[in-house]
Amino acid sequence: MQQFATNELVLIRHAPADHGGRLIGRTDVPASMPGPDRMARARGSVGACRRVFCSPARRCTMTAQALFPGLTCTADPRLWEQDFGQHEGMPATDLPDLGPLDRAALARLRNPGGESFADLARRVAPAIKEIAAEAAAGPIAVVAHAGTIRAALSMALGRIEAGLAFDIAPLSATRLAWHGGDFAILATNHPLA
Repeated sequence: MQQFATNELVLIRHAPADHGGRLIGRTDVPASMPGPDRMARARGSVGACRRVFCSPARRCTMTAQALFPGLTCTADPRLWEQDFGQHEGMPATDLPDLGPLDRAALARLRNPGGESFADLARRVAPAIKEIAAEAAAGPIAVVAHAGTIRAALSMALGRIEAGLAFDIAPLSATRLAWHGGDFAILATNHPLA
């Protein structure tokens, strides 16, 4: 079992979403949970955390309950994935080709009726800071989405677009240390099972 420092924030992406090949952000779909043996390995590798926060999305709450069966997950709506607006629910094959965009332009891109990654990062930042402040009393887990975790990495790196450089796999852990105002990145995208 992983041992965490008292000031750690363990960011866990939910188990694979049952999305049917469609773009989902705010669409509330369940997780396609791995079998019992794999979940047992994931529970063993995630380690002990004092508290668990999660996005209210069903895929996140299902993952949090499976990983931390003895803890209550506190849902925070600020941890939701990016809202893809009119592109929400579209098959991946039908999404428009955006052409070449650098990360700064991609971070500013807002689908009609949705939010940009920069909007997501600004929404997530206060929640992550509030949760991290509680890590002084012991490690805290956050079960959320790839976008939420990239936003936290953006905070650690000091540039919103920097978080877009990370690939965040389902059922993986990213570990940050909170130093009272700044984050240190300890590990990213570590598979749990």
